[in-house]
Amino acid sequence: MTTVRETDDTAASLRAAMVSELREMGVLQSEAVATAVATVPRHLFATGERLEAAYAANKALVIKRDEQGHAMSSLSATHIQVVMLEQAEVEPGMRVLEVGSGGYNAALLAELVGKTGTVVTADIDGEIVKRARACLDAAGYGRVQVVLADADGGVPEHAPFDRIIVTAGAWDIPPAWREQTSERGRLVVPLRMRGITRSFAFDQVGQDLVSASYRLCGFVPMQGSGAYTERLLPVADGVALQVDDQRQAFDTEALAVAVHAPRLEVWSGVSFDLPDELELFLVTSTPQMVMLHGSKALVDQGVLAPSVLRGVPALVAGGSFAYRTKRPNEETGGFESGVFAHGPEAEFVAAQYAELLRRWATDHRRRGAARIRYVPMPEGSAVPSAQIVAKRLGALEVSWS
Repeated sequence: MTTVRETDDTAASLRAAMVSELREMGVLQSEAVATAVATVPRHLFATGERLEAAYAANKALVIKRDEQGHAMSSLSATHIQVVMLEQAEVEPGMRVLEVGSGGYNAALLAELVGKTGTVVTADIDGEIVKRARACLDAAGYGRVQVVLADADGGVPEHAPFDRIIVTAGAWDIPPAWREQTSERGRLVVPLRMRGITRSFAFDQVGQDLVSASYRLCGFVPMQGSGAYTERLLPVADGVALQVDDQRQAFDTEALAVAVHAPRLEVWSGVSFDLPDELELFLVTSTPQMVMLHGSKALVDQGVLAPSVLRGVPALVAGGSFAYRTKRPNEETGGFESGVFAHGPEAEFVAAQYAELLRRWATDHRRRGAARIRYVPMPEGSAVPSAQIVAKRLGALEVSWS
């Protein structure tokens, strides 16, 4: 029979090991966050899971699924929660709003703000709110306030907030989040754009939001008023385009023919590394870039490269498309970036894509080269361009140094 003491001892040991792993991964930057992770009993927020799963640094745990089996709410991996907490730079005494309630992250925030601070966690799902409340109480964090709300409107009755941390994939930034931050306020949000998601740490500069901090992440999409679904446009059996802008039109019949046409290979002569930075550069370099998804069957047949399995930025022009691939090449440091292109304009789109690869490798191949500014605009007025990602309520302006 397993006793409570044995469970507590095992959990404490696994928690310490998780902290060590997070240090080795380089995501733990501050002692305050490390102490919080070492203190909060994560397993009490992962009811029904094995202790080893609860304390796996890179494992997200699904809390609730819809009727189709898609995740609606999850306990995010500690790794990404730590990344966002480090981006937030929470200090004792702060007022913090968490958008999306799993309970565990709110407990970490409670440790960071201390007894003089305030943590409010909000969720649109009453079942999730009830669960978060029960888990927080069981773990000894009764002082955290749990609110049922569509967080697209913020939580005005508890505002202003020194930090707002969003733990769901947002497609846009509603005015309430900007309006409910204090003068020293910071918004940390996983923002979806052109098929990818990055966690940005935005500070207010006049009416705009500016971020030089961004990290790779993945979250279940926002529900409620802020919900937005990208188009998944079938092209051929086993091939689809994930499209951010609902207004874009594509010649799917011509693209379907191009998929099975002979492919053109163009090699850039530059190194392939830092794929998450390269991906962000590609999707913010032209509005014609969409995400190409392909099946394993087509990869196994040699029709498409393995990069399509998880989605890869693809440049589409008429009935032609080009996308990134790689090959071993010691002369470029291990791997070389290249382009596969299909269709009657394959040479044209391949040349454009290869030039982007070379430009990134020559001018921007490092972490933190992008600067992102969110500019509020009248609804629907933003126009996409080379470095402007249009949103409903504003635009993301992306510059590279």
